Amino acid sequence: MAISTGFAFSCRPHFPLSQSMRKVFMSCSAAIEAIEEIDSGNEPAEWKRFNSKELGISSSMIARPTRVVLNGLKSKGFEVYLVGGCVRDLLLKRTPKDFDIITTAELKEVRRTFSHCEIVGRRFPICHVHVDDEVVEVSSFHTSGIRPVRNLGLSFEKPVDCDEKDHFRWRNCLRRDFTINGLMFDPYSKLIYDYMGGVDDIRKAKVQTIGPASFSFIEDCARILRAIRIAARLGFRFGRETALSIKNLSSSVLRLDRGRLLMEMNYMLAYGSAEASLRLLWKFGLLDILLPIQAAYFVRHGFRRRDKSLYFPTSIN
Repeated sequence: MAISTGFAFSCRPHFPLSQSMRKVFMSCSAAIEAIEEIDSGNEPAEWKRFNSKELGISSSMIARPTRVVLNGLKSKGFEVYLVGGCVRDLLLKRTPKDFDIITTAELKEVRRTFSHCEIVGRRFPICHVHVDDEVVEVSSFHTSGIRPVRNLGLSFEKPVDCDEKDHFRWRNCLRRDFTINGLMFDPYSKLIYDYMGGVDDIRKAKVQTIGPASFSFIEDCARILRAIRIAARLGFRFGRETALSIKNLSSSVLRLDRGRLLMEMNYMLAYGSAEASLRLLWKFGLLDILLPIQAAYFVRHGFRRRDKSLYFPTSIN
């Protein structure tokens, strides 16, 4: 059955969208101060299931090439979900830069389903499906399932009332970086699965790692830069533990190879969030590491790291 705009399933939402999301939609200023609450990343979140219509998401918000791929896999009998940042952006009424799909099909089955499709990547292979001059990324539960669940320094127990399908989804979400990126959306059942408390953190405008921030950033130091980018672009804030870990582990980003570092910086300073990104890089000491000449300029001109009303020039001579 192809994706349509009708919604047959009815589910009581866990919070009213019009009230709890309004503050997020209306305030997208730069995230400067860490919020004064303890991160809950070391405590398993209560998993929830939301009706996408109640959260304001319709099938028309999904880009056509993505719908083509979703319908193609669904017509073959496979389960398909949108995952990660695209679900977050849909909840925030933002147009996703791209849509990521995960499916129960194996990658070779995805490749057989579409004429213009190739498997890329060795360590973490995915499919690139070409539709209308665009590339849609498709990953498989079978591929992600062979990766060991990371050691977060704590024991995550399977959620209560979690069946086999929930367990597969939950384990996949456990491997992601931030709670707000740990969401899965089934556009056919109109359900959003939230095993990590991501919807609640979107409501709070909060960037929080899945598991303790120090373990998460040590595992992949690129997450530090992604955290800065997400907070700057969305106007979100960090929890106290997340903020401290960014500051304490800031020098670890130098472990990234030059190409990866340049890619992350390009993403961060694009899409109209350059000024907010510079503010956060300066606040957490990352500007000194990544752009020392610009950092020295700010020092000479007396810019203070914790000044929320700080004005940054748009160009540095």
